Amino acid sequence: MDAIYPLATSKGITLKVEPVPGTLEVFADAEAVHQILTNLLENAIKYTPDGGTVTVGAQPSGPNHVEFFVRDSGMGIPPEDLARLFERFYRVDKARSRALGGTGLGLAIVKHLTRAQGGEVRVESRVDKGSTFYFTIPVNDLGLDESGAIQQELTVQ
Repeated sequence: MDAIYPLATSKGITLKVEPVPGTLEVFADAEAVHQILTNLLENAIKYTPDGGTVTVGAQPSGPNHVEFFVRDSGMGIPPEDLARLFERFYRVDKARSRALGGTGLGLAIVKHLTRAQGGEVRVESRVDKGSTFYFTIPVNDLGLDESGAIQQELTVQ
């Protein structure tokens, strides 16, 4: 996450890491989790005004998953846009997105990488209050049946 700090610092954004309760372990592709967190953190920093805060953390989610989160104090997302947020090329505010850069693929990649590992992704947001993006990762290896079903889901789209 060394690449994230200069981006946050340039905007005066405070990055916080919430302590993880106990010992949490997941069975995951480390590169995929790194990419998911990078995409979510970059978006959080991009859409948080100067002087804001971005927080990252993780917590147990039931007996079989760990839930990671990235919370920002940014502009938030209107309720009518939440359902389409993880679609490829979807942008909430096309004019602002063009000004800030990006392809509209970051959150679609987050969803795909999360699902490929047997997890889920979701978002909670309030306009002018910020957003929290969550994704889960299994604590155990996926069985062959579950892994095959997920791979079929990802290729059918």
